[in-house]
Amino acid sequence: MTLIAHLKELRNRVAIALLFILLGTAVCFWWYDHGLGTFIRAPYCGIPDSNRLETATGDDCRLLVTTVFDGALIRLKIAFIGGVVVSAPFWLYQVWGFITPGLKRNEKRYGVAFVAASTSLFALGAVLAYFSLKAGLTLLLGLAGDDVAIALTAQDYIGFVISILLAFGVSFELPLIAVVLNLIGVLSYAALSKSRRWIYFLTIVFAAFITPTQDPFTMLLMAGPMCVLFELAIQIARLVDKRRARRAAAEGLAGLDDDEASPLDATPSRLDHAPSPIDTSPIDEPTTTHR
Repeated sequence: MTLIAHLKELRNRVAIALLFILLGTAVCFWWYDHGLGTFIRAPYCGIPDSNRLETATGDDCRLLVTTVFDGALIRLKIAFIGGVVVSAPFWLYQVWGFITPGLKRNEKRYGVAFVAASTSLFALGAVLAYFSLKAGLTLLLGLAGDDVAIALTAQDYIGFVISILLAFGVSFELPLIAVVLNLIGVLSYAALSKSRRWIYFLTIVFAAFITPTQDPFTMLLMAGPMCVLFELAIQIARLVDKRRARRAAAEGLAGLDDDEASPLDATPSRLDHAPSPIDTSPIDEPTTTHR
């Protein structure tokens, strides 16, 4: 394909991906009054009633809106984020369809595995963050004391929930990066195993800085699974390095230094097809005429 053809295909796939996101946003905008809004407010509604301000109607599980446009903007924000998540299989297929023609067979296999693993880890982190919101809010809001009633604005609460979900989801991707670096030969199992204690320590420090709540419960809830995932990444690196060492020993490359040239195999390879017979008939010499 020419450069113009590639740009046209990119334009078409981006347009289709945006169309799927728009449709997903519309569905989530309608879904907001049929369960999505309740799902978002569930962690806040789960904290003790004494920590929430009771409204005039007796309902103490409502978020405050302080400006005219906040209600519409919050609904649009939640609908857009939900639309991106709901339509992810469709717009990711468009991205994959644009990239995959330029990949080899093994690169396609690794790409599918990486996308599946990264998506699963992000979803795992987001789910864990959602179920930890209730405990984190109860701890943080309970520090204000029994004489203080909490009335959260919708803007602050939605921003807090989104930041927690993103922080957990992105953090769970870090062990996968270690696996990828090991697969491409940048990071070895020996280096990971030697730095195991530092990895666990830096993971706890990272969790303390990345969690928006800054409370010990949420920090440990993030750091614990991350340490388990890092240990799993170390064990995967051990298996990969063992397989790589066996392959190098079979090829006679195990004892070579990095600056030493590898031996060449001069054995002729077999041809897939038999060569065509060579025409051995004598060639007629051209005749010349002298005047």
